[in-house]
Amino acid sequence: MKYTSTRSKNDHIDAAQAIIKGIAADGGLFVPDEIPQIDNAFLMELLSSSYQERASKILSLYLPDYTDAEISHCVQAAYTNKKFDTPAIAPLTKLADGKYILELWHGPTSAFKDMALQLLPQLMSTALQKTKQKNDVVILVATSGDTGKAALEGFCDVPKIKIIVFYPQHGVSHMQRRQMITQKGNNVAVIAIEGNFDDAQTGVKNIFNNKPLNKELHDEGYELSSANSINWGRLLPQIVYYFSAYCELVKDGSIKLAEKVNYSVPTGNFGDILAGYYAKRMGLPINKLVCASNSNNVLTDFFTTGKYDRNREFFKTISPSMDILISSNLERLLYHITGDAAKIKTWMDELNEKGSYTADKQCIAQLQEIFAAGWVDEKQTLTAIKDVYDAYDGYTIDPHTAVAWQAAQNYQQRTGDMTPMVVLSTASPYKFNDSVLTALHADTGNADDFALLDMLQTYNKSSVPAGLASLKTAAILHKKTCTKENMAAEIKDYLKHC
Repeated sequence: MKYTSTRSKNDHIDAAQAIIKGIAADGGLFVPDEIPQIDNAFLMELLSSSYQERASKILSLYLPDYTDAEISHCVQAAYTNKKFDTPAIAPLTKLADGKYILELWHGPTSAFKDMALQLLPQLMSTALQKTKQKNDVVILVATSGDTGKAALEGFCDVPKIKIIVFYPQHGVSHMQRRQMITQKGNNVAVIAIEGNFDDAQTGVKNIFNNKPLNKELHDEGYELSSANSINWGRLLPQIVYYFSAYCELVKDGSIKLAEKVNYSVPTGNFGDILAGYYAKRMGLPINKLVCASNSNNVLTDFFTTGKYDRNREFFKTISPSMDILISSNLERLLYHITGDAAKIKTWMDELNEKGSYTADKQCIAQLQEIFAAGWVDEKQTLTAIKDVYDAYDGYTIDPHTAVAWQAAQNYQQRTGDMTPMVVLSTASPYKFNDSVLTALHADTGNADDFALLDMLQTYNKSSVPAGLASLKTAAILHKKTCTKENMAAEIKDYLKHC
């Protein structure tokens, strides 16, 4: 297996090289040139396996240039009891027959990004050793909230790697911001930009595609890479938890082996749900993937009409990790559906130049066979949090999970499809305590974030995550702000003085 760009057939590189590079030289994203296939015997083998063992077996299918020992070492270092607060790593909770929550927020930063960003640094460090690269790697991250902290936590003080995170100054929650600006480490920088997430993401992509800048940094001993889901090494670990959830359903007798399930996924940059697509293409029995959006419903419109149009009002919502109008990983999906790199390049050029493109009817028809799409507004999001809390013995969900829950409910009501539904829960409710308490009709008064943590604890059965509780006394270490035009200058300044 080799990896190639979504925009040309020029690159055919090993997985280790794709993980180090992050993004292809032509601006495209790396994809495997084949998708491995599994059968029921493979699933049977996974049933009795731990999460770590499941991860090793699935990753090995996509990393032929890594040895089994290397993969096992990476996985065991990533998913430890010191980093995750449950041995299950990604536990599946049954709320009712046919309704399940996949909890992906038990890692050190209380968000699903830990599932990939505890493993990516291990994969990248191993890749650097395998390829004998001399230059240091500089990880650039654009974040809408959770990716930033998870990447900082994962890459903190990793040898030969530095990390710079850009976040929208007023586009993350108070708790998300606090997590990032208190980050310790000798190889980390955190910078707020004046703009939204799309500005940050576009700025990072432009820097990757700036050949003179990349040559200048190369000559100074640095190579740029990414920890966003545009990096294959970030996306790959997410495939695992779709398999793991399915195995848990079979193990507890909720479904029979080979019986199909649906997954509802809160979606922004399209990486999380794309991992589900890969799982389905591999042979995991998935019926529908429900693409759940908030008021920034560009994906719902695309899956409905075939037109992707970012020329619309941008909404700041209570589910900020989904406040995205340019869903980068959609490019990978379209490449796999069409198999036409030239067409993908044309569409992405149109998106960059005009802000929109229209997929052909055949492509959309194929997508609609696999995906359902729906969006949920702020009022519905708050109502869903309260409804779940009241109906399921005080079970508490965050706003992103609430969007996916309500989108799943709406899909079932609209279609009558009662296939067992797994809702991906992507963040601890404690990361969005203000919104959750508002949904539960609590009187928060003028309480600060840490008083709100204590208040939510009185409603929620799970304890406040240690990583969030410790922020109260953590020193603020990162105070820089820049315009989107000055991101490259900030990178050079950091590398000059670090």
